[in-house]
Amino acid sequence: MATPAGPVRRSRDVPALVSRARDGDPRAVARLITLVESGDELLPQVAAALAPHTGAAQVIGLTGSPGVGKSTTTNELVRALRARDHRVGVLAVDPSSPFTGGAILGDRVRMQDHATDPGVYIRSMSSRGHLGGLAAATPQAVRVLEGAGCDVVLVETVGVGQAEVEVASLADTTLVLLAPGMGDAIQAVKAGILEIADVFVVNKADRDGADATVRDIQGMIALGERGAGAWRPRVVRAVATRGEGIDELVTAIEKHRGWLVEHGELRQRREARAAAEVEAIALGTLRDRMGSLRAGTPLAGLAARVADGVLDPYAAAAELLDQLGHHAG
Repeated sequence: MATPAGPVRRSRDVPALVSRARDGDPRAVARLITLVESGDELLPQVAAALAPHTGAAQVIGLTGSPGVGKSTTTNELVRALRARDHRVGVLAVDPSSPFTGGAILGDRVRMQDHATDPGVYIRSMSSRGHLGGLAAATPQAVRVLEGAGCDVVLVETVGVGQAEVEVASLADTTLVLLAPGMGDAIQAVKAGILEIADVFVVNKADRDGADATVRDIQGMIALGERGAGAWRPRVVRAVATRGEGIDELVTAIEKHRGWLVEHGELRQRREARAAAEVEAIALGTLRDRMGSLRAGTPLAGLAARVADGVLDPYAAAAELLDQLGHHAG
């Protein structure tokens, strides 16, 4: 969507912004996400105003190596969800760097099919500077989109590595995209991706090696240990550039959601997500307090004593935490 302009862009009237976002004003949604992304001091007010309107949206995470076709798959998934009359929000998250008009904005260009659709909101965001990368900023951005009436929120990670694992903690259903000939099956094992996938999507399935990639993934799934009634990850073939396999993907997502509800797992995942969110906020607050202690020299003094061998680091950490307790009081 277009960059917000006018008075909404600078507005700090949280109730008015939330009200406008609830009415579907994309500029108000953009402004709220900007407040989230920047860690603005108004964030507690934003969270409090949004809380009554959250908790109902389905959160789907998409991850995978660069080049597997994440943005194209996301684009087609949005199209399929809109055909089912869902309001859809998309967060394309770069866990490492701010945007300078590079690849992420390029990804958004590919989603221009939906730019004029009031039932779709697409946002690129950077979580740089937030402790835990995705963990601190993204849950609140998801809440903004929920508050704005999105039935489904797609969280697409742009980076690789730890971000791929982190996205699973934010999602009800995690899709891991692979492509033939990229060695992704082996990489998935190395990075622990196998454990987080609820659905594997072998994209570009018209390429040589697609059958082998599907077999590799199915073989690894078969080797995994699962209890009775546990979810067995689905493997879906797709050619996203032609829209092939997308209906099958939506069906797999719906089956997983049904399993989550039936087994009480949806509630468990959401409580775990809330716990991680609270922890990230608390750790961020502690880090801020440590910064103020650093300015007041207790940390520097403790560090000097550790460096001199007068104090061990565990005792120093205990003393620092004690200082934080007094500081909080």
